[in-house]
Amino acid sequence: MTRTFKDHFSGHAATYARARPTYPDALFDWLAGVPARRGLAWDAGCGNGQATVALARVFERVLGTDPSAEQIAQAAPAGNVEYRVEPAEAPTLADGSVDLVTVAQALHWFDLPAFYAQVRRVLADDGAIAVWSYGLSQVSRDVDAAFMRLYDQWLGNYWPPERRHIENGYAELEFPFARVDGVPAFEMAVTWTLGQYLAYLGTWSATQRYKAATGVDPIERIAPEFAAAWGEADTRVVRWPLVLRVGRQA
Repeated sequence: MTRTFKDHFSGHAATYARARPTYPDALFDWLAGVPARRGLAWDAGCGNGQATVALARVFERVLGTDPSAEQIAQAAPAGNVEYRVEPAEAPTLADGSVDLVTVAQALHWFDLPAFYAQVRRVLADDGAIAVWSYGLSQVSRDVDAAFMRLYDQWLGNYWPPERRHIENGYAELEFPFARVDGVPAFEMAVTWTLGQYLAYLGTWSATQRYKAATGVDPIERIAPEFAAAWGEADTRVVRWPLVLRVGRQA
């Protein structure tokens, strides 16, 4: 039996869909060349479909699954994309039907033995799996200092325990597949206003837990500090390094 779905995002799914950064096209261009075919990609834990829609550009068909109906309701449509409300541990996919399995910033929420058993079942013999995460954003010295005060001092006690896997780049999570060598380094980079940046901080699970526990919005409280650190610039580039693991059927 799979463990209970830990739902940290359904309550603010619409905001999550608007405020989260998107992944670089270069990531999906590279991933398209890893499996032998580009028939079907399965994006597990797809959330609002950011990676799902990006995969649709380079695969014939894409299935995005997520246990949150609220997240799926916010998912971006595409002609060759299908969304299903179902957990990663119980996909309604045929044996050996998938060329590429992807998990974008969600692996740490899964029941890994159950999920990996399903990956082995649905993945084609010459298919592949790619999982990735991104950690702390980088803007400037002053903005990053304010960020760390929010992240550690204000929200430190409100992060789910699974957050440590994001912080260490999934180093402690099992990945029982034959590793693909020569994986390039990728990063996300967006040009945001201060308002967009603060909206992103508001989507964090710890931010939502802080609000629920205290009745106070921590982003509103710390916004003046971020404004001073942001300075006079209308926009700034925000970056996140991606940690990517890619493997094949072992």
